[in-house]
Amino acid sequence: QVQLVESGGGLVQPGGSLRLSCAASGFSFSTVAMRWYRQAPGKERELVAFINWTGGNTNYADSVKGRFTISRDNAKKTVYLQMNNLKPEDTAVYYCNFQNSWGQGTQVTVSS
Repeated sequence: QVQLVESGGGLVQPGGSLRLSCAASGFSFSTVAMRWYRQAPGKERELVAFINWTGGNTNYADSVKGRFTISRDNAKKTVYLQMNNLKPEDTAVYYCNFQNSWGQGTQVTVSS
């Protein structure tokens, strides 16, 4: 069955960086688009970044453009989210997504 396992979250100071990873299994990873979402306390889940199956097409939420970069390694069946210049408002649980499947999420907390 489809499995998505996120990792790489943690506590970081404002201006810091984190790299999230999502290891995928149970489907043909190299042929599908992937997405990262996040959900902050009391807020709806929002789309953060999208990457197509080749990695040649990416899109970002306006709030993270220029700071976050989504990428993928099809050989490793892994999608990444490099997050730079983190802000307190980036604090959320970050989820990897494929169609209707979700990982367990990884907590990112940006605080001094």
